[in-house]
Amino acid sequence: MNIAVKNISINNEVFTLTNQRAAFWKKEKALILSDLHIGKTAHFRKNGIALANHIMKSDLERLSVLIEYFQPEKFIVVGDLLHAGDNSDVDEFCNWRNQYPDLLFYLIKGNHDRLSKELEQKLCLNFKSDSLTIDGFTMIHDFDTTIPEFQITGHIHPGVVLSSSVKNIRLPCFVQTKNQLLLPAFSEFTGLDTKNVPKDGKFFVFTDSGIHEI
Repeated sequence: MNIAVKNISINNEVFTLTNQRAAFWKKEKALILSDLHIGKTAHFRKNGIALANHIMKSDLERLSVLIEYFQPEKFIVVGDLLHAGDNSDVDEFCNWRNQYPDLLFYLIKGNHDRLSKELEQKLCLNFKSDSLTIDGFTMIHDFDTTIPEFQITGHIHPGVVLSSSVKNIRLPCFVQTKNQLLLPAFSEFTGLDTKNVPKDGKFFVFTDSGIHEI
């Protein structure tokens, strides 16, 4: 797996964007991502749609490589860690999580994150809230116009369409505006929203081989 990176500056802080659908906040030693949707494949299988479980395995393998690469102290999920509550995929995620006992695990709740007390304990969370503010940056699942701080968000699964004479190509992306960093969905088993992304920002599109501003 190739990791391509691009450093950007936000309010004098360095954030490293990657082509593996996550960002790294250097000063906080925090790996930040959104929309893992753990349990989505198991949910589909439960409802009669045959999907191989290698999709989630691939997501977790990418996450392990990023942890090895950046050596973070914090692992922050900006919403939609889960997709449909507790199921067999969640068990697999928890087994994966147990490999990193010293990594602090923060969950910013998303619209899919319906956690019972039992499930919350099972996930071994160090922090759970609707939002988290660190040094003037607020992490929240969906952008909130009432919050004055710069926001790091997810939820939309942003993408762009690149047109050519041959065909149109849809690619996932990060979007940076004056008051928001919108993260791509970390799971590859998600759609792309190319219509509701912020229009006044910088777009950082990525492929398996690189990441580029357009």
